Amino acid sequence: MIGTNSFDDTRESDVVIITSGIPRKPGMSREDLLEINKKIIESVVAQVVEKSPKAILIMVTNPLDTMTYLALKRSGFPKQRVMGMAGILDTARYKAFIAMELGVSVEDIQALLLGGHGDEMVPLPRYTTISGIPLSQLLPRETIDRLVDRTRKGGGEIVNLLKTGSAFYAPSAAAIQMTEAILKDKKRILPCCVYLDGEYGLKDICFGVPVKLGTHGVESIVELELTEEEKKLVTKSAESVKKSILELKL
Repeated sequence: MIGTNSFDDTRESDVVIITSGIPRKPGMSREDLLEINKKIIESVVAQVVEKSPKAILIMVTNPLDTMTYLALKRSGFPKQRVMGMAGILDTARYKAFIAMELGVSVEDIQALLLGGHGDEMVPLPRYTTISGIPLSQLLPRETIDRLVDRTRKGGGEIVNLLKTGSAFYAPSAAAIQMTEAILKDKKRILPCCVYLDGEYGLKDICFGVPVKLGTHGVESIVELELTEEEKKLVTKSAESVKKSILELKL
């Protein structure tokens, strides 16, 4: 492990995790970062492509879905090799809140989450279980709704507590999960931000969905059966992401 200020030291990387950009500060939304981080990401991606043309890119910079889309377009890489870290982070927060509420181990909670990395994300209580037991059998609807709402606002909660930056521990742990799944060809099913071309009825957008991660990057996208209510929430989240992508003016 080395520290460096030179992209030359990153030559022929298999995976590149891009965290470059300014962090959120109290009162800022992820979208406030758009213009500043656009310029940073364009510069970084150009240098990564030059030094590691076969790499898989994992984006962490906010606004996450928009920066993943930008990296995909600027890199020219196939869609399987560009993805964003968000779903694992948001799911980890969701699982942590459930574990605290129930007084159980977070290791026994299985959960999924769809949508953009923002306040319109779509946690899926219907697909949430504790060692196979549906969440709805253990918690009342109003408690689940409260935990879902806290999950959506989890990033802002941390920003307000830290005062001088944004989350770093859970995002790094999530990015490493993705990297291990790729480098060790684990074929894990994980929620990631990827390019959709018709899946979930969405086109030309980078959006959080469950995918299979392996040695080639995104090896397949898992399409879940959604209720009408869940579809509406996904559509609302997608509209927010598309609006942000349009602001890139590519």
